[in-house]
Amino acid sequence: MPEIADHMSLERLRAAAIAAHPEFEHSHFSLLADGWDSVALDVDDRFILKFPRHDLGESGLRNEGKLLSLVTRFCDLPVPQPASFERPRFHTMHRKLAGTALDPAAYAKLDEAERHEIGGQLGRFYAQLHAIEPALWREAGAGPVQTWLDASAIRRLITSILPSDLRTWAEPALERWAQLPPDPLGSVHGYFDGHGWNMAYDATNHQLTGVFDFGDAGFGPLHQEFIYSNLISPDLTCRIMDSYERHGGRKLDRDRITLLTDIHRLWELAEEHQHPENIETMIEAARAWLAVRP
Repeated sequence: MPEIADHMSLERLRAAAIAAHPEFEHSHFSLLADGWDSVALDVDDRFILKFPRHDLGESGLRNEGKLLSLVTRFCDLPVPQPASFERPRFHTMHRKLAGTALDPAAYAKLDEAERHEIGGQLGRFYAQLHAIEPALWREAGAGPVQTWLDASAIRRLITSILPSDLRTWAEPALERWAQLPPDPLGSVHGYFDGHGWNMAYDATNHQLTGVFDFGDAGFGPLHQEFIYSNLISPDLTCRIMDSYERHGGRKLDRDRITLLTDIHRLWELAEEHQHPENIETMIEAARAWLAVRP
C-alpha cells in the first residue's frame, strides 16, 4: 500500500468531507488508500469520495466523470458516475458499486462456470469500450496514457535495486522489449487499469457488479489493455482474451501480452527507484507475477 501523507489522514479527509457534505456528519468513514493517484473515503458503505494525491491524480479525477459518461452510454458493465466538488479541497463523489475486490484469493474460489462468466463479461466490456468512436473520447477530453520507459532507461534505474533472483527473468524481458515493434493492432481508447482492486465483486452470488477508477484511461497500445487482469490470474486474462476475440473480432497475441506484463512490473519498479518505501512493494509484485506467469 502506498504511504499516506499527513494531510491525507482519515481525520483530515473526514473533516474535508463533512465540510463539503454536512449530511455526513454522523456517518461512518473508512480509508481506502491502495491507489497510487488518489485516496478514497468509504462513507457508510454507500458513497465513495476520492481525493487526489498529487496534480496528476487531480487531472485524472477531473476527466474521469466525462469519460465515464461515455462508458455508461456504450458499455453494459456498470461503472460509477462521479460528481466533482471544489471545496474545501477538490474531490469527487459517487455511489458505491456493491461488492469487494476480485483479488487472487477470491478468484481461486470460483468454479469453472463462474470464471467463464466473469471472463466473458470483461471481454465483452473491452470490446464495447474499444468500439467507441475516438472522436467522442477526444471531445470528452481524453488524452494518451502514460508512456513507459524504454529498455535502457528501465535497466539503468533498476540495476542497483533489483534482487539477484529476478535478474535472470528481467534481462531477457528487457532485451525483447527493446526489439518489440509497435502494436500490430494499433491504439485504442481503453481502461488500462483493469485489475481486481478496481472491480466490484459480489462474493455471495459470485457476480461481477461493475468496474471503477478510470483515472488511467486514455489512448494506448491495444495489447496493453489486457495485462492488468494478470494481477488477478493469468487464467482470467485468457478467458477475457477469448471473449474479446469473439465480441471484438480482433485476434490477440498472447505472448506479447505476457511480455508487456513483464515490462509493466519492471517499469513500475523503475518509476519507484527514488522512493525506498515503495520499492519492496514493487519487488514483491514482480515475484507474485513470476509465481503464476504462464
